[in-house]
Amino acid sequence: MGYVHDTTMSQWIPPTAFHMPLGSATFVHVAGQVDNTIAVQRTAHNSTGTINIPVMVPSNSVAQKGCYLKSVEIDYEVLTGAATGITFLIYKVTRGADLAVAVVATTLPFTQTPTVAVADDADQHRAILTITSPAWIDNDEYVLVEMTVVAGASAVIDMLGAVANFTLRV
Repeated sequence: MGYVHDTTMSQWIPPTAFHMPLGSATFVHVAGQVDNTIAVQRTAHNSTGTINIPVMVPSNSVAQKGCYLKSVEIDYEVLTGAATGITFLIYKVTRGADLAVAVVATTLPFTQTPTVAVADDADQHRAILTITSPAWIDNDEYVLVEMTVVAGASAVIDMLGAVANFTLRV
């Protein structure tokens, strides 16, 4: 059996995997603006909403094997109105011991392109979150991106999906 060290792996994360906490802004699963696509839509109302995006990548219990997570790209589209603020956080969460809750969630520092993700125009946008110190994902860890959207009553925004970029070593 061979050895794989591929530095250009990517994993699509569909919007159906996104989680919208209760009490957050109103989000619904809808058909995308492009035929045969899906989206999570922030419906028009004046509020702040949070979307949790699970970064689903391979992990490994052996050091420096599995996934070396380098960046996450988030695609979204402003359909009407404007967002006054869109911010991101990346969390690496360590799973708890048997029957215990996860107790450690650390933020991963990153740079963002474009540097500010304020969607002030009706158009498609992509926020690229490049992790400052890429991290190997151990088999007892997982990664979440938290996206917070602040928008006025007329804003309708579709979250189109995400892509995780990583090195795969197995």
